[in-house]
Amino acid sequence: MEGLLPQEFSDLEHFVDQWALATQGERESKRRSTTLEQRKEFYDAMTPRLETILTWLDRFPLEEMPVDARRLLHLILSLAEIAPTVELYRGSATVPYSFEESRFIAVHRNRQH
Repeated sequence: MEGLLPQEFSDLEHFVDQWALATQGERESKRRSTTLEQRKEFYDAMTPRLETILTWLDRFPLEEMPVDARRLLHLILSLAEIAPTVELYRGSATVPYSFEESRFIAVHRNRQH
């Protein structure tokens, strides 16, 4: 059976169901709906591996990325979404002193290859 993530990152597979989200809207919603403890657990597991993961992913063009690598990319994008809440916003799941994020709607277009 093929793993959810590339073998080198199989120890992170338990995060896939919750954090490997394909769209910015899904990642934003996840950030707002999780506790600081949940975000910190994910952050603490992913951050030390960030450089290794990015180097590993860099060998694939986005359009040709295998499914397991794409899941890993989605984890990294979720990390980017929650990192400011851990590093800058004192644990707040929303951006302090800003517009309500739900007012902004991300628009996604399908790319034709």
